[in-house]
Amino acid sequence: MRDADLSEKLLDWYDAHARAMPWRVGPAARRAGARPDPYAVWLSEVMLQQTTVTAVRDYYRRFTARWPTVHALAAAEDAEVMGEWAGLGYYARARNLLKCARAVVAGHGGRFPETRDGLLALPGIGPYTAAAIAAIAFDQPATVVDGNVERVMARLFRVETPLPDAKPELTRHAESLTPRHRPGDHAQAVMDLGATLCTPRSPACGLCPWHHACVARAAGVQGDLPRRLPKKAKPTRFGYAYLARRADGAWLLERRPGKGLLGGMLGWPGSDWSDAPAEAPPLDAPWRDPGAEVRHTFTHFHLRLALRVANVDCDAAPRQGVFVPRDRFRPSDLPTVMRKAYDLAAATLSRN
Repeated sequence: MRDADLSEKLLDWYDAHARAMPWRVGPAARRAGARPDPYAVWLSEVMLQQTTVTAVRDYYRRFTARWPTVHALAAAEDAEVMGEWAGLGYYARARNLLKCARAVVAGHGGRFPETRDGLLALPGIGPYTAAAIAAIAFDQPATVVDGNVERVMARLFRVETPLPDAKPELTRHAESLTPRHRPGDHAQAVMDLGATLCTPRSPACGLCPWHHACVARAAGVQGDLPRRLPKKAKPTRFGYAYLARRADGAWLLERRPGKGLLGGMLGWPGSDWSDAPAEAPPLDAPWRDPGAEVRHTFTHFHLRLALRVANVDCDAAPRQGVFVPRDRFRPSDLPTVMRKAYDLAAATLSRN
């Protein structure tokens, strides 16, 4: 089957089965003349990196209700944006989100560049995101390749090379299928196909518009693809977190450095995270071990945080961090690992 025929079959399927998403202009609306908002496409694509559609929906709605345009986001306070981002993880994305919004406003008058190369020049936008925005927002024939697309291509063309080594070959196959007609809908259609039918386990081949052309299905090996190189075991790091509450209800917090893990986020003072960290209390206090430990997994390592808690007087002088008044402290502003620590320690402190 010719590549053009495959694309037409896929678009016919997408017209009937496209997923409804708050940031998406569906095929019926596109035919009626509606066009995607580049701001919505960009924001959703940044949020969706290494995160599921289900997890992103509510975050997207809150962000766009609070900052409905790129101008509004560019003018936002960093701390407010980081607080709304808490729970999505990969906090460097939130920092780059602000940098990009401000660059679009300052350098482009609030209009996103329409080409992949122009988008790549913006902070925080890499090859995948640039291609996705160019295709979906501006209908440019850019090839969009995420994990769903890789899986579909690996099966359609029976690519046995394991990931990540297979990425260039899979991208070439995806590029060969990208049409000049409706490339934005095509990009979303392949992603929807992978997310709903060509799933990692038990693909629904009988419903797939490409099942007659799928080489892996013909060989009966579709469930085995894509192959992957064995993952390396994640190391485990350890650390201490110190949660101090003042008599007036203020909590001792610190803002982490702008670069690095959880950069720019509020958190509890603590030790380094390593194989054998040393205790590093941020002030002199009757620290207690509540008998609880935070366990959290980041991309490259597991973390186990031993907690130390203390109730302190209003004249306590910290060597590290500052006391945040009770009326200005929102646990929801904390990144997930710090919120876990709060949830475990708050009950202990309230009983003492």
